[in-house]
Amino acid sequence: MERTVIHRTEHTRVVSAPAQVVYDLVADVTLWPAVFGPSVYVRHLERDERSEVFEIWAQVNGKVTSWTSRRVLDPARRYVSFRQQRSFAPVTSMAGSWLLRELPDGRTEVVLRHRFSVEDDAPAAVEALLTALDRNSGEELAALARVAELGHPVADVVFSFTDVVPITGGAAAAYDFVNRADLWAERLPHVSRVRLTEDEPGVQDLEMDTVTADGSAHTTRSVRICHEPSWIAYKQHVLPKLLTGHSGLWTFTDGPEGPVATARHTVALNPATVREVLGEQATLADARAFVREALGRNSLTTMTHAAAHTGEDSQVSAA
Repeated sequence: MERTVIHRTEHTRVVSAPAQVVYDLVADVTLWPAVFGPSVYVRHLERDERSEVFEIWAQVNGKVTSWTSRRVLDPARRYVSFRQQRSFAPVTSMAGSWLLRELPDGRTEVVLRHRFSVEDDAPAAVEALLTALDRNSGEELAALARVAELGHPVADVVFSFTDVVPITGGAAAAYDFVNRADLWAERLPHVSRVRLTEDEPGVQDLEMDTVTADGSAHTTRSVRICHEPSWIAYKQHVLPKLLTGHSGLWTFTDGPEGPVATARHTVALNPATVREVLGEQATLADARAFVREALGRNSLTTMTHAAAHTGEDSQVSAA
């Protein structure tokens, strides 16, 4: 019987921020798609105060891949260990840890370790995974530093909001409306051009031009994960100046009080551009309100048109 070869990597970065601030960003995986460039969507399967199991979709060497991981959190030590329960070929095992060391000068050393094995220890597969880990780990550590070093409470910079629309015509029809984004230029008033490709079933690349309330045009590009018939998650890659990250989730459910469509946004603000975009007197609070209104308006427009497309009226609520 051949011995499994375990490969190990370690990536470190010193972040000019308190260890607790950095730990909180590492510990909350729901923020990762808005903070970490490679992450697209995270869906919890189990969760309590000290452990969690989640499915994650992320870009690995240019391709969207998913796996399931279990993490154990130790806030006292500021240590998080992880192990993949379901990996993606040719990976046969993947585990590791985040360790945050508080330095005497108030900065934090972040140590990210991985250990993995691949089928038959194929050299090409090992090299490809090492390349992906180097790229993604470096991007993730840089993103942690970018957010933690802003000098603002994380909750003021990274936040989520949700809008809900009843869809009495049926959740499945609303899902289909959002899934068929290739038709949005014909169906939505704020969309002027769409280019949608789906090289792999359920994984879409969406580029579109939208028009805001003030008449200005914007081009956005997103990767979307479509899980028929209940949810569509997306990660925006081409961002407006106010944002360093934006992820979203559409959900479509047939509940006891009738079908509803829900749009949830998680965004990371760029404080350095607030005054440039909104004026010299603008504050972070102004930026949060502006982003919430602009993104919420577009998603509500999409959902109300989806409701109209089912042939039924609906009423809008916000949460």
